[in-house]
Amino acid sequence: MRRFMSCFGILLIGIANATIKEDTNYWRALSEKELKEALSNKLNANKARNVIVFVGDGMSPDTVTASRIYRGGEASYLAWEKFPHIGILKTYNVDKQVPDSASTATALFGGVKTNHEVVGVNANVPLGDCNASLNTDNHVDSIVSWAQAAGKDTGFVTTTRVTHATPAPLYAHAANRRWECESAMQKTDNRCKDIARQLVENRPGKNIKVIMGGGRQTMKSNATATEFDPIDTWACKRQDGRDLIEEWRRDKESRNLLYSVVENNEQLSRVNTRKVDYLLGIFANGHISMDWNREKGPKGQPSLEQMTVTALKILQRSKHGYLLVVEGGLIDFAHHRGHAAQALLETVRLSDAIDATLKMIDTDVTLVIVTSDHAHSMTFNGYSDRGSNVLGIAQKSKIYNIPYTVLTYSIGGPNNIAYTVKNNASVRIDPSLENTTSFTYSQQAAIVSDEAYHGGGDVAVYAIGPFAHLFHSVHEQNYVARVIAHAARIGPRSNSVGSYGYDVAIRVFFCYGVLLLSHNWR
Repeated sequence: MRRFMSCFGILLIGIANATIKEDTNYWRALSEKELKEALSNKLNANKARNVIVFVGDGMSPDTVTASRIYRGGEASYLAWEKFPHIGILKTYNVDKQVPDSASTATALFGGVKTNHEVVGVNANVPLGDCNASLNTDNHVDSIVSWAQAAGKDTGFVTTTRVTHATPAPLYAHAANRRWECESAMQKTDNRCKDIARQLVENRPGKNIKVIMGGGRQTMKSNATATEFDPIDTWACKRQDGRDLIEEWRRDKESRNLLYSVVENNEQLSRVNTRKVDYLLGIFANGHISMDWNREKGPKGQPSLEQMTVTALKILQRSKHGYLLVVEGGLIDFAHHRGHAAQALLETVRLSDAIDATLKMIDTDVTLVIVTSDHAHSMTFNGYSDRGSNVLGIAQKSKIYNIPYTVLTYSIGGPNNIAYTVKNNASVRIDPSLENTTSFTYSQQAAIVSDEAYHGGGDVAVYAIGPFAHLFHSVHEQNYVARVIAHAARIGPRSNSVGSYGYDVAIRVFFCYGVLLLSHNWR
């Protein structure tokens, strides 16, 4: 009965939408409504007690648009698309026009642009230069370090390995993003710690209260594959005999801290968030499985929403506020393999996590930022009809009369090959002969390489809460960390407009005025 009523409701909505006449009056009324909403917005200059940063890895503007349509149609919105303040971020590296995730995460979280594929270090560290990375003058401290120094609790959750390129700059300094475990490093680099060790042994990593994601094989030697959890062949595998998960546990015991270590849905659901201060959840050898193929049973892996909600419940007990970073990392993973349907679903799952978050927080004192680290090579093609399946066929080519899909890739991997040989001629494959809406379908690509590559285009940043209005224009990507520092009064402070700079200046001038008056009275 419940399913019938749900379907009946959807049918009524569809009928209602079909009967709406989108004439002049409709569009003017809609724009008037939007204008009233815009005029009602008030700038929030409160101190941000809490900060939550959501990163959709590889979530290009075309990905956002296609995911919105995939989820609810052209007129719908994803969770963050009604945030009152939006800006544009330039994502280039110091040495590359098109960036990777480690360098962009260093910019986002540390406020410093750097070289391609390095982690938490500035541009004085060339890729792979261990010695240069040991120089602390080259280290870029992150918003996690700043928040902890201010007494705030910190955490991060990701659908990738916890040692992967995006979360790593939150706590590590490395000359190569691939140094997730020691087996990826040369013997000549043995003076440098791998990223997993830095998470467990160094500050700020060892003081991060909530850590959830994949990456068992980078943290624990002799990790084994299971039916639902294969070894990640794209990442290193720890071989030094160490179990950093157990070392994390022993560190918390030695400090008499309340902690929990979990590795599946059942264990996560049993966590008493009122009594646990430190939570380590490692749910996969490599990345957590794509949502369409994720094992959702008791022994399976949690969704991004489940991890985010659990993290918030723990961090919200902080006396001095908190910082939480959430990465929807598999959007990028899907794009790299040319699977548009998977990328769109992962984007929708990020939206679900943000929806759940907004129900749990007060945006008067919590700054929420949603952005991407870089764009991707997926393109949104013309000219499909309104209401078409965004994963379907757009139309036929006007020259060769062969259909093409709404979404394609400018550059893709071997599975994205678009052409075949027929009668000694190169002919584009007809995608209408396949199920283009399937999660395993690979959209066609104009250029074929080892995989689909990142794009160099700008990405959007959306914000709500204290000082969200500081996102208002085209910004350098490292500006995001600066806004967080200003809003929460943490981290580096400028003499002019720093987090405390304005307050300090006012106090100085006030005291100076008092002294002058006192002198005159004499």
